[in-house]
Amino acid sequence: MMKKLFSTIILLVTTLAGISGLSAQDATAPAEGAAQAASPNVYNLAYHNILLILAVLVLIGVILAGLSLIWALIEVQKMKLLEKFGPEGLEKANLTPTGSLWSAISDKAWNLVPKDKEADIDLGHEYDGIRELDNSLPPWWLWLFYGTIIWAAVYLWYYHVSAKGPNQEQEYIAAMELGDAEKAKFLASQADVIDEKSVTILTEAAALAEGKEIYTANCMVCHGANGEGTVGPNFTDKYWLHGGSINDVFTTIKYGVPEKGMISWKAQLRPGAMQKVASYILSLQGTNPPNAKAPQGELYEPGATSAPDASATPAVTDTTKTAQPTEVQK
Repeated sequence: MMKKLFSTIILLVTTLAGISGLSAQDATAPAEGAAQAASPNVYNLAYHNILLILAVLVLIGVILAGLSLIWALIEVQKMKLLEKFGPEGLEKANLTPTGSLWSAISDKAWNLVPKDKEADIDLGHEYDGIRELDNSLPPWWLWLFYGTIIWAAVYLWYYHVSAKGPNQEQEYIAAMELGDAEKAKFLASQADVIDEKSVTILTEAAALAEGKEIYTANCMVCHGANGEGTVGPNFTDKYWLHGGSINDVFTTIKYGVPEKGMISWKAQLRPGAMQKVASYILSLQGTNPPNAKAPQGELYEPGATSAPDASATPAVTDTTKTAQPTEVQK
């Protein structure tokens, strides 16, 4: 009986270890949503850890099978002792049944048939001296079988009847949304790897709105609120002193034109911010604001050969009389 009690303790410890493993895995898993993270669902937890649960159940089954085999061997030895030495031999070996509650429950669960009554369950088949008996199935096997039935019923109700669990389509949509969020996060982290060679023009309203804010805070003083040009050149025409492509404008903002009073902004603006303000500046072409400054530089048409870089001498003399330190040269 002590061995059976010991096996019960092992079973409980194994189950607790499996539950602890599930809790630890759930704690370290990435959050799939704010609502789910705030209120974890036990059904979702079990669903996403089904392999671990099955592994724990199989382990429990193996342990119970091993213990059952040990108990069977002990019973065989007890029967041999009983036949050879009688009840006195069992008493001396301290193997006499105690009649405890656990023993009664175990005997009822196993429904073992005494050896002297095996003829009642003999199916009449004998192979090489081995008789086929109609014994009851092991209780651990029956428990696992009944457990799978209960699991199937709960799964069917939760995911297909109550609609509380996400179906395949909902899981697919959630996975796609999570992927889009991860993609956006990755692309946002790549904003600082933009340079004058890889920069592209932005056309999204949100990006241009951010570019306008940067322009208003840093460029408006020299180039006007609408890009009409004051101290610095006019941004609304097609003439440029240092090239009119997105690469040229980005280069001018990044490195500046110190001899013209245009400072370098690479220490103050991140590459993503310079891309946005350069895209906003290009979006001002053709707006024809009032009091626009006269054209300066060379005519730039998209697709034509790029104008000279920031270090080259402009083709048209800058007529600006006074250059300010924060001027953004075209």
